[in-house]
This record gives sequence, C-alpha cells and structure tokens, in this order.
Amino acid sequence: MPKMKTHKGAKKRFKLTKTGKVKMNHMLRNHILSTKSAKKKRKLRKAPYASPANAANIKKMLPYG
Repeated sequence: MPKMKTHKGAKKRFKLTKTGKVKMNHMLRNHILSTKSAKKKRKLRKAPYASPANAANIKKMLPYG
C-alpha cells in the first residue's frame, strides 16, 4: 500500500494539537492593519480551533499530522 499524500495547502494553514484539535489562523490579520481598530487586532491574536465538523475533513487532508 503506498503512502498517503498530505494536502500541501492544508499543511500550510493548519496544525494538529496533541489532543487532536485543529488549530488555525484568523483571516484579516495579514496587511492593511492601520485601518483596523486595536480591539479587532487584539481579538485576532489568539489562534482559534476549527469546528468539529470541519476538523474531520482537515484531519483527512493531514494523514501524518
């Protein structure tokens, strides 16, 4: 049986934690930050977890994560 291929786009965007949750980055945190309020930027700092419904699909794309 050949090895499964990792989805390269998912590999760059998601990380799997030790407990099996899927950690991801917020959008809107990349550029043009001068127009965004300090409150909004502060809330975007902490990385969220993917919802359980989406996490199942993401884990299939990261077989060796």
